[in-house]
Amino acid sequence: QLQFVESGGGLVQPGGSLKLSCVADGFTLNYYAVAWFRQAPGKEREGVACVSRSGLTSNYADFVKGRFTVSKDNAKNTAFLQMNNLNPEDSAVYSCAAIPSTVEAVCRMSWAYSYWGQGTQVTVPS
Repeated sequence: QLQFVESGGGLVQPGGSLKLSCVADGFTLNYYAVAWFRQAPGKEREGVACVSRSGLTSNYADFVKGRFTVSKDNAKNTAFLQMNNLNPEDSAVYSCAAIPSTVEAVCRMSWAYSYWGQGTQVTVPS
């Protein structure tokens, strides 16, 4: 069974930081692009960031640029989302997702990602 196992969510004060991790289980992350999404109560899921198969290229939603950093460590089969300067609007369930990719240095949050993590809650109180 192919899956992502997420960790790292929690409660953090405004201005604080969290680092989310996703470990690929049953597949090799070397061949996959990875994206992070979030969904807040009553809102649609939105793309946050993505990183290419090689890890060399990343893209970000405007609302996280300069605050969040996406990365992947293929040797550890793990993807990360470092989140800094968090604010209450960042509160949501964050999920990672992967898609097989033949392109080394491209990623798009609009792709149809195949494998998803279970989601982890991030809460930033107002």
